Amino acid sequence: MQTNAMITIDCSRPAEHTVNPYLFGHFVEDIRDHMEAMLAFPLRDMDFESEKAGESAVSGSWFPFTNGRNTQYALEAPALRHSGRAQRIRIVSDDEAYAGIAQNAALKGPMTYTVRIVARASVELRYIILDAVDRRTEELLGRVKMELKSHNWQEYEASLPVSRNCADAEIRVYVPADHPRWTDHVSTGMLWLDHVSLLPEDNIGLVKREVIDMARPLNAGMMRLSGNYISAYHWEHGVGPVLERPVMYNEAWGGWTSKYFGTDEFIRFCQELQVEPLISVNDGSGTAEEAARWVEYCNGSIDTPMGALRAANGHPEPYNVRYWEIGNEVWGDWQVGTCSADEFAKRCKAFALAMKAVDSSIVILGCGHTDPEWNKPVLDIAGEQIDYLTMHLYHGFGRFGMNRDTPAEERYKAIATFPEWTREDIRQAEELIRANPKHSHVKLAVTEYNTMYFPNTVRKGLPDEHTLGAAVANAANLSEMLRRSDMVHIGSFSDLVNGWLGGCIRVGDYYADQYRGKKPGWSGLPLTVYGTPTYEVLKLYANRDIRRILPVDAECGTFAVQSPKQTRIGLDAVPDLDVTAGINEDGSVITLLIVNRSLHEVKAKLDLLSFEPFGDTILHEITGDSFEDINSVFEPERIKCVPRVVPVSAWQDGYPLRKTSVYAVEIKKEQRSGVAK
Repeated sequence: MQTNAMITIDCSRPAEHTVNPYLFGHFVEDIRDHMEAMLAFPLRDMDFESEKAGESAVSGSWFPFTNGRNTQYALEAPALRHSGRAQRIRIVSDDEAYAGIAQNAALKGPMTYTVRIVARASVELRYIILDAVDRRTEELLGRVKMELKSHNWQEYEASLPVSRNCADAEIRVYVPADHPRWTDHVSTGMLWLDHVSLLPEDNIGLVKREVIDMARPLNAGMMRLSGNYISAYHWEHGVGPVLERPVMYNEAWGGWTSKYFGTDEFIRFCQELQVEPLISVNDGSGTAEEAARWVEYCNGSIDTPMGALRAANGHPEPYNVRYWEIGNEVWGDWQVGTCSADEFAKRCKAFALAMKAVDSSIVILGCGHTDPEWNKPVLDIAGEQIDYLTMHLYHGFGRFGMNRDTPAEERYKAIATFPEWTREDIRQAEELIRANPKHSHVKLAVTEYNTMYFPNTVRKGLPDEHTLGAAVANAANLSEMLRRSDMVHIGSFSDLVNGWLGGCIRVGDYYADQYRGKKPGWSGLPLTVYGTPTYEVLKLYANRDIRRILPVDAECGTFAVQSPKQTRIGLDAVPDLDVTAGINEDGSVITLLIVNRSLHEVKAKLDLLSFEPFGDTILHEITGDSFEDINSVFEPERIKCVPRVVPVSAWQDGYPLRKTSVYAVEIKKEQRSGVAK
């Protein structure tokens, strides 16, 4: 089946406002395996923070490595000023055995790793061995011998060359069987380990190089540090010497908040990507004073108490973080500090005043909602103190009354209506904002958005958030945000890496659903890093030269969503094509973003008013055979953005747009003496 469409662009009437580059932002949250996937450390429980997982008193991901009949394990208090715990290993000399601990890991190679160990030992223990071994073959991939120099706690560092990639390696830290023996007596054969870590030499600010390499082309503009965990996060626990930072339980998502990615590491991450940081403060269990100290830590001179602390931590120059968010989904009962809109508005006002007293130049985002009943009190009470009202847009089947038994094509069509819902959410919020001059200056920030397929606890393979269909929905939604870029200045796609279901950069085969999933490493390809189809969309949109939006009209077919539940917007005649047009600063390039949401091919003609094309057009296409197509560790590039040259005449005759696909068309004017003709 094929239908026809006519797309008309009025190139003579560019919008007065410009598109904010922060619209293409991304989002980092300490949620499930986000930090584990993003950071370069291959080991977990590096500070022995987790409870024992087996019969022996060995922390978390570690397990006993010994052939001694009498080796004993215990968890004790850590070294002075350190967090986590210490792992004690008691070795009986008469066993003439090796004894230590081990952990499974995926290692890159050839690669040199920095080994960092904090240890103490009884005086007759002279050295320990750290081995990297292929678990399947027992091939030794790398070994380092570390001399123990003190009975007291001491930090040791060494280099471990690893000979090759190994998806199923084992790291062993142990006293070998051929160590000179001793007479078993008081204080003999005891080894304490307070910290064990490996870090590949190609890391960039503790982050995996592969993640940095994939994040750069996203051209994010802004990176948000926030999420549910932030409402119980105390920033002062995440600065200073990393081993002295306390271990914090992640009250939102379980497990441990990563003490290895605090404020300084986040700013370094943003600097590497050349993006603007956006930091959310803890307004749930925190105080306005605590938030103000965070602003001072980031922006204060070294003459201020917190600026001096930053300098003492190795960063004398202020970070000049301009954008600060107060409140993350405070309206949700899953949020620490959840409260009524009136209560939050008063809290938001107090936080904003305290933070601006430290730095009056900062830009404040206040927690908004898609519900006008929440937004109105927030604007009325705190509107004069905030610059942006936030929204989180998650588009799922629940609002349609659909479930896993609904036919796949109907579920896809529902998700593809994402922009229609976003349009209505923006309209309602804008109406409230403009209703009163005291808060009419406020703009919108969509600080989280993604599809949320229902049920979103998928327990087979990849979640539907990874499909081409999800990419189509997210593209159309981002197009709506572009069309309303007069009001919407900031966007944050959720998430950047793994973590929640929709992380657009995927590290390894950890196909996490909300609570359960396949055990990491099941595929044998845990080192594979790839992008979802939505990653391709986000990269495509963010790298187009669009400065101003143009009026566009698309005459095309429509489809209807068969919703079992009555919806607040009409879904009887949804346009097959979602079309947005923009022009660059000097007027020399028109960019057309076309999302074919339909389940059939559409032959599209273009009519450019007041614009004479020069040469061929460049067409970027994201497509596949089915809206259920995915990228995976087995086929990491199944869905890719492919550019091609298309003659202008092909658009005049009608160019075929494949079903459930995303396109960007770049059309140039002839240049004469540096000026567009």
